[in-house]
Amino acid sequence: YPAYNFQKGTYGDVDKVSGEKLKETYLVRNKACYACPIACGRVSKLPDMEEETEGPEYETSWAFSADCGIDDLAAVIKANDQCNKMGLDTIATGATIACAMELYEKGFLKKEEIGSAPELKFGNTETILVYPELMAKRIGLGDKLAEGSYNFASKYGHPELSMSVKKQEMPAYDPRGAQGQALAYATSNRGGCHVRGYLISPEILGSPEKLDPFVVEGKGQWVKIFQDLTAVIDSEGLCLFTSFALGADDYAALLSAATGFDYTTDEVMKAGDRVWNLEKLWNLKIGLTKKDDYLPPRFLNEPLPDGAAKGQVVYLDALLSDYYKVRGWNEEGVPTEEKLKELGLS
Repeated sequence: YPAYNFQKGTYGDVDKVSGEKLKETYLVRNKACYACPIACGRVSKLPDMEEETEGPEYETSWAFSADCGIDDLAAVIKANDQCNKMGLDTIATGATIACAMELYEKGFLKKEEIGSAPELKFGNTETILVYPELMAKRIGLGDKLAEGSYNFASKYGHPELSMSVKKQEMPAYDPRGAQGQALAYATSNRGGCHVRGYLISPEILGSPEKLDPFVVEGKGQWVKIFQDLTAVIDSEGLCLFTSFALGADDYAALLSAATGFDYTTDEVMKAGDRVWNLEKLWNLKIGLTKKDDYLPPRFLNEPLPDGAAKGQVVYLDALLSDYYKVRGWNEEGVPTEEKLKELGLS
């Protein structure tokens, strides 16, 4: 459970902001899409709120609590409610505030720039209650924060303190604790995203089988499979949570039933591969290169100081080399002509 802008791998006050604590205190009910047995949504309400509010979800709880060093669940719920109403992504908002906190505490962001807004210190609950609105309305320092953590940190000469990939903030899984997830972050076509290749499933949860999270070997193939299958699930308009119970053969059968065409497992996985390569080609077209398949230096050079993955770093060079080969790309991460012909893209 990353804390303090990923400076630590554990958060001592996690029980104060956990799902269990939410259930004990402010949870009204679970919420589901039509006919869904999972009901992953949550509806909560604080005593001083006039209306119920959705969430907070896992990533939201983390972004406004551990990442910012805050243990106030009620404040997390209020921050989430603000973001929902103003159209802000909670991961990006919380992570950008956490980045600003580290910049401030290290002296790169000066107090006079903050003005009358809450002091950007880890643990200051007022920050998550005030800055979301300042960011949405681009008021004061919120105008700079609204550009996201990478652009914000770059203004102060320290983009390496933005915990992002391709300028998108990362979620609540420290890549040092799972080499496959690290690779999935680095190679995600839309940046630091966990739902384009959820390697936490095999590396931490043991589904569909348990992988050693600290092993590099073989992770390229696993990441490719998860990325391609995710592309299939998204293209079919299905919920990613179903992948904990269903496999590629099931999605092929569902697609066949829905369309009347007979799709094999290999065909749907090839379609996922094609989607991924098309996205990659688009990224190359707009100027992204191998240098954008990166992770912040912290994960490569600073061993995790605590937790189950204490002492671990990400071995990104080895991971990328393996992944590019598995993908049929060259050493610079560009799809080869042979690969494009295989997918019918040339």
